Amino acid sequence: MTNPSTVNSSVLKWFKSSYSTNDGPDCVEVAVVPETVHVRDSKQTHGPQLAFGPRQWNAFVSYAADH
Repeated sequence: MTNPSTVNSSVLKWFKSSYSTNDGPDCVEVAVVPETVHVRDSKQTHGPQLAFGPRQWNAFVSYAADH
C-alpha cells in the first residue's frame, strides 16, 4: 500500500465493485490512475481511502480471489 494519495478524490473516476449491491452494507469503490489504484467505502466517499501500486493491487486481488 502506498502513502495516502495526493490526488484529489473528486477528480478520480470511481466505480462500484460488481460484488457490491445498492442495498447491502459492503460497498467498495475503485478508481484507477496510471500509478495507483484507489479504494474507498462508497457510503463514506469523503472518508479515508487506500492507494495501491499496480503490483500491490495485483497481489491483493489474487489473495482475495483465493480466500
